[in-house]
Amino acid sequence: MWWSDRRAFLAGALALGGCGFTPAYGPGGTAGRLQGRVLIDAPQDRNGYLLVRHLEDRLGRAAAPRYGLSLALDIERDRMAVAADNITTRFNLIGRVRYMLSDMEDDRELASGNVESFTGYSATGSTAATQTAEADAHERLMTILGDQIVTRLMAASGDLPE
Repeated sequence: MWWSDRRAFLAGALALGGCGFTPAYGPGGTAGRLQGRVLIDAPQDRNGYLLVRHLEDRLGRAAAPRYGLSLALDIERDRMAVAADNITTRFNLIGRVRYMLSDMEDDRELASGNVESFTGYSATGSTAATQTAEADAHERLMTILGDQIVTRLMAASGDLPE
């Protein structure tokens, strides 16, 4: 039985190769145009730092920048669960980022958009536990938003100038 699973896998791999599928980060992939070539605006606060750090992890630090990435980050904190004594036991962080990728040679806008997501944390433990949970939620949110930005930039990278 295992040989039929193996045959199905190989047939699927051949079908993908035949349809022109190219991995984004593989040789000739569109994401290669962005690797190490995107200069991201300096962060203004801790959330901005976390977002820029994640974007640089995904795109690489700009050794020879060709593109500039501007970010406008907005974070809201909403009370989600309130006990009978008016103590909040759960919060949601809602993050929104407006981004714009531009050509550094002529300041022409190449791609732009908005991404949005949320994450939550519990406030039922000690003060230290709540602060740690909140810091972790901020980091998770910046990772989610950064991944959404990179996905959109990779989708648009086929139209970018070399």
